[in-house]
Amino acid sequence: MEKFEFFNRFNSAVMVVREDKTVAFKNNVFKRYFSDFTTLKSFSHKLNYEICAINSGDVQTHNPISQSLASNEDFSTHISYLTKNNDYMYFDMNTTKRNNYHIVVFTDVTDKVGSQNLNNENKNLKRKNKTLEEENKSLLKIKQLAQSQAMKLLILNNISNIIRLSISTQEILKSTLGELETMFNTFKSYYAEKTESGYKIFVTSTQKDTGKIITFDDETEKKLRKKQIGYNYCLREYNGAKPFPERVQRIVVPIYHKEDLLGVLVLLTRQTRRLNDELEIFDGVSSQLGNALVQSALYEKNEKMVKELTLTLKELKDTQLKLINSEKMASLGQLVAGIAHEINTPLASIKSNNEIAVKLIKRLKDRDTAEILSEINSIDTEAISRINKLVTGLRKFVRLDEAELQEADINKEIDLTLDLIRHETKNKVAIIKKYGEIPLVKCYPNMLNQVFMNILVNACQAIKESGEIIISTEYTDKNLIVRIKDNGCGINDINKIFFAGYTTKGVGVGTGLGLAISKKIIEKHNGKISVNSEVGKGSEFVITIPGE
Repeated sequence: MEKFEFFNRFNSAVMVVREDKTVAFKNNVFKRYFSDFTTLKSFSHKLNYEICAINSGDVQTHNPISQSLASNEDFSTHISYLTKNNDYMYFDMNTTKRNNYHIVVFTDVTDKVGSQNLNNENKNLKRKNKTLEEENKSLLKIKQLAQSQAMKLLILNNISNIIRLSISTQEILKSTLGELETMFNTFKSYYAEKTESGYKIFVTSTQKDTGKIITFDDETEKKLRKKQIGYNYCLREYNGAKPFPERVQRIVVPIYHKEDLLGVLVLLTRQTRRLNDELEIFDGVSSQLGNALVQSALYEKNEKMVKELTLTLKELKDTQLKLINSEKMASLGQLVAGIAHEINTPLASIKSNNEIAVKLIKRLKDRDTAEILSEINSIDTEAISRINKLVTGLRKFVRLDEAELQEADINKEIDLTLDLIRHETKNKVAIIKKYGEIPLVKCYPNMLNQVFMNILVNACQAIKESGEIIISTEYTDKNLIVRIKDNGCGINDINKIFFAGYTTKGVGVGTGLGLAISKKIIEKHNGKISVNSEVGKGSEFVITIPGE
C-alpha cells in the first residue's frame, strides 16, 4: 500500500497488520529476512520467546505475534526465528498500534547475541550444541504434549459444562459442534441421527440440509458399527454428494448409548493433520454426548407430555363449565316452564273472577262500598298484570329454543334482566341507566342475559345497605360496549374472580362458577370481559362484543 512505502527506508524489517490479522504491508528488509513468509499463522509458528512458560495450557502464551496483536499498548520483546535452513536468528520485536493497524518492527540482533560469547565460549558451544539440540527437541515435545493435553482437557471441560447446564437437545448439539469447529478449524459440521434408511441431519453449522437423509461408504459404515471413529481424506461428503474441488479431511464420530447407535458427528476440514491425541477427545465427547442426548430426549418428552396434559386439563375444565351451565339452564328452563304452567292456571281463574267482580261492582247501589271494592279490584288487576309480566320475562330469559345467533336489542335484554332481579334492588339499590343508541347485535340473548344477571346480582350483594348501579351501553368502532359499575365493597383478589370455584361469598352461598361461566359466554361471542375494582369504593365490569 502506498501509504506505507516510507517503511522501505528502514534498515529493520517492518510488517503492518490489520485488525482482522491480515497483513497489509511488508517492507523490502522484511521480505529479505523472511523470504519464506506465506501466511501470518505459519510465520508465527517459527517465532518464539527465548524463555517460554511451558507449563501454560494456553497456546497463545507461546506465540509472540499473537501476544503483540492482542495488546492494547506498545509491545516489546526479544524473539528467536527458525530459518528454512534450521538456523536461529534473533530480533528485538517492537509492536505499536496506530489507528486500525499494528506496526511490527524486527531489529536483527543476531550478531550482537553471538558476539557476546563467541570469543570465550565458541569451543564449549560446539561441544554442547548436540546436547542442547536434543534437550530443545525434548522440551519442544514436552511443550507440545502439554499444549495438547491442555487443549484436550479444555474442550472436554467446556463440553461437560454445556451438557450439565443445558437440557435442550438443540442447544447441546449446537454448542458441542461450536467447540469442535474451533478446535479443528472445520468449514462444516453437523449431527445426523440414525434412522432405518440412513442418517437424518438434525443440527448443522451451516443451517443447510436439515432433515436430509444421507448414507456413507461401506468402509465408514463398518467402522461405525464397531464404534470406531472414521477419518480419511475424501472428495465426497457422503454417498451421492457433490464432489469437493479438492480433497478434504472428514471425521465421522459415532454417538452410542450403551449398544444403540444414536447418530454421528461429522466434521469437515481442509487442514491436513494426523489424529492422535484428538481421538481420545472424540471418545470422551462421544461418551458424554450419548448419555446427554438420551436424558435430554426424555426430558423433552416429559415436558411435551406435561404441556399436553395441561392443555387437556384446561379443555376438561372448560367442558365441565359448559356442561354445568347447560345442565343448569336446562333445569332452569324446565322449572320455569312448569312454574309458568302452574301459575297460569290459577291466574286465569283470578283474572276471570276479577272481570266478573268489575261487572258486579257497577250494579251496587251503595256508592261508598262500590268505591272501596273498585279500588281493591284495581289493585288486583295490577297484581295480575305484574304476575303475567314476570312469567313472560322468565320464559324469555330461559329461551332454550334460541340456540342460534340472532339479532337482539341489548338495552331491552338488560331491562328484562333488571325486571327479574327486582327483589334484589327494591328499596336498596338505585339503578341508573345510561343507554346509548345501539343497533341490533347478533348474539345468543339468553346467554348474555345470564351474564348480565350474574354481574348485577353480584353488584347488589356487594352493596351492604344502600347504593347505586350505573349501567351504560355504547356502540364504538363496530363494537358493543356494556359497562356495569357499582359503589359496593370492591374485590380483594381481582386476579382470581374468573377462575372456576373461586368465590368471596360464604359456604353454601356461592358456587364460584357464575363469573367463570360468564367469561366463557363472552368468549363464545368472540368478545372480552374485564374488571376494575378498588376495595371500599366499588367495581366496574366492562363487556366488549364485536358487532359484526
